[in-house]
Amino acid sequence: MTEIIRERLSDSFKARWAALIIVSITMMMGYFLTDVMAPLETMLETPASEGGLGWPSSDYGVFSGSYGFINVFLGMLFFGGIILDKMGIRFTGNLSCILMVVGAAIKFYAIEYMSTEGTTLINIPLIGGYTGLDHAIKNQVLIASLGFAIFGVGAEIAGITISKVMTKWFTGHELALAMGIQVALARLGTAMTFWVSVPLAEKFHLSAPLLLGLVLLVIGLLLWLVYDVMDVKLDKSDPQANSFVEAGEDEKFHLSDLGLIFKNPGFWLITFMCLCFYGGIFPFLKFATKVMIYKYHVDPYYAGWIPSVMPFGTIILTPIFGSIYDKVGKGATLMIIGSLILTGVHVCFALPIVEQTWFAVSLVILLGVAFSLVPSAMWPSVPKIIPMKQLGSAYAIIFYIQNIGLTLIPMLMGTIIENNTYNGVPTFVVPMMTFAGFGVAAVLFGILLKVLDARNNYGLEQANIKD
Repeated sequence: MTEIIRERLSDSFKARWAALIIVSITMMMGYFLTDVMAPLETMLETPASEGGLGWPSSDYGVFSGSYGFINVFLGMLFFGGIILDKMGIRFTGNLSCILMVVGAAIKFYAIEYMSTEGTTLINIPLIGGYTGLDHAIKNQVLIASLGFAIFGVGAEIAGITISKVMTKWFTGHELALAMGIQVALARLGTAMTFWVSVPLAEKFHLSAPLLLGLVLLVIGLLLWLVYDVMDVKLDKSDPQANSFVEAGEDEKFHLSDLGLIFKNPGFWLITFMCLCFYGGIFPFLKFATKVMIYKYHVDPYYAGWIPSVMPFGTIILTPIFGSIYDKVGKGATLMIIGSLILTGVHVCFALPIVEQTWFAVSLVILLGVAFSLVPSAMWPSVPKIIPMKQLGSAYAIIFYIQNIGLTLIPMLMGTIIENNTYNGVPTFVVPMMTFAGFGVAAVLFGILLKVLDARNNYGLEQANIKD
């Protein structure tokens, strides 16, 4: 009887894909809130007398980077991985969803109810170009950043939890395709921000998109509770599906297992490739609307729509590339190709050539191809290098180091853009070449990973579905 029930759950196509869709929608809600303010940068920087909040670019950079403050400086993402491996998927997922809702509520309060007046002197050594000097930052920005930071803890822990959910349900099946679908839905959440943020903000208030994001996160929390029920049934019917929790002593996670992760060279190559690749993607999205307005002369109302092409394209392409990895393999090769495209696109953005809207759209589409190639191969490759019982901590460390980049890079880029102007208009040669540098580093790490895979036989170039 146990075997029959097991077939209906972990080996059931309908069951595992239902679980995937439920948790992916939760994550999609999180991604919507993550980038909901990005299309509003110019509105945030507009003086309060003209309907904006009067934030300078440097304050916006601090706000954008605050997503990872607690994860990076207090190590909460690192501890989140340990909590996941020790306490399990259900406990960690519930915790992360609650943190996202709380953080979004604080962020909404700051934008809706706090005064745009009043500042606080803060000292940010060697970050964002302040080099230890006191910087007067708006109190509204500080509170909004606090909410964003709390939300960031929940969102990143949710990300590693969902990665373990998919490994739990899809190992031996369509793992890369499943992760591709999850990434695609997450990108849909990002794309939604570029479609709805500006219209909502202009029709109601700058806080309106945040309120929508808060409501969506509450829905995501309720969906996760539905997944909890499915997860309980899976564990009861198929103990092997949760062997990393209900296993013998040798199979349980121990803190000493962290040493095995740290000694794994393949793990570090994927980690640093992730840092560099995403360092050239997500921080760019936060400033992309400004690039479209000032370099390509796009109307501010429509400027956010062009960056939305990139995540929208990944909705289609990421599952396709994931399916290729499942059936054909070539994971390391896919990561290298995607990083090369990323580098080329940013070089083209930097050069003073064809400053027309159609060219910007073409570059964003190419960036979407890169944004599909690398994640579709990177995330399913981690379980080939790291054992299941250590997987939560491994993903947490990767996300932790990625968050260092996603915290510091927007601050750096905000200052670079502020300091690179001509007659008061931003110029983008230096910022875009900086992004291109991250792409070059990602290519180098990808090449080293492919060489190491050939030596250690991780299986990154092999198919995921076994005949």
